[in-house]
Amino acid sequence: MDESELMESRLEMVESFVCIDLETTGLNPKKDKIIEIGAVKVVKGEVVDTFETFVNPHRPLEERIQQLTGIDPKDLEGAKDITEILPSVLEFVGEDVLLGHSILFDYSFLKKAAVDQKLKFERLGVDTLKIARKFLPNLESRSLDFLCKHYEIPHKAHRALEDAKATVALYHKLKENFATEETKKDFLAGNLLFQVKRDTPATKAQVERLYKLIAQHKLNPEIAPEQMTRSEASRYTDQVLAKYGRL
Repeated sequence: MDESELMESRLEMVESFVCIDLETTGLNPKKDKIIEIGAVKVVKGEVVDTFETFVNPHRPLEERIQQLTGIDPKDLEGAKDITEILPSVLEFVGEDVLLGHSILFDYSFLKKAAVDQKLKFERLGVDTLKIARKFLPNLESRSLDFLCKHYEIPHKAHRALEDAKATVALYHKLKENFATEETKKDFLAGNLLFQVKRDTPATKAQVERLYKLIAQHKLNPEIAPEQMTRSEASRYTDQVLAKYGRL
């Protein structure tokens, strides 16, 4: 998208976009992992395609996340790694504007995954949470689940594709109720800003050393050494050495 197209897209009320929603192992994109991706492609106000997949985080799924999402660890065992899935996600998204409820959260996880694969991922976005906070200040909550109940939108909470579908419906409701020529600016796409550094995989030497430590001390790490980043491997090695001493 060149500069003129970028400026034009900012000035138009967003009718075409990809609504994206993620389920993750936690809230920090710099250390937590994606476990499910759901997306809905909308062209001129109409849903034309959907995307849904589990993602293997290569680490245990905490009980609280299982209860929140209804995702079972067995659902993730046969899932592909984010490195295999991300190209399909980026192809589905294309150059479209991103829509989401607290869109920066989902964008930050996708950008972290892209940066780790040496890929650029810069997009414009529209946030239904920001819109709801502006025009519905007196509601008890502006969570997606609460807003869906408020507008009687069918919603199965905390599953990626269902959340994405509900967010599309919510966006249309918010536009219908509050979008005018005077409030147009509140519905325009803006830059999504998130800075993150690339994590590199653990080196062969780090992995070999960790397996020696694991065997010697009969350890059971939550993350397999070959799935660790260089910093994770270094941190885990230091923890083991601090507790048990050197080989």
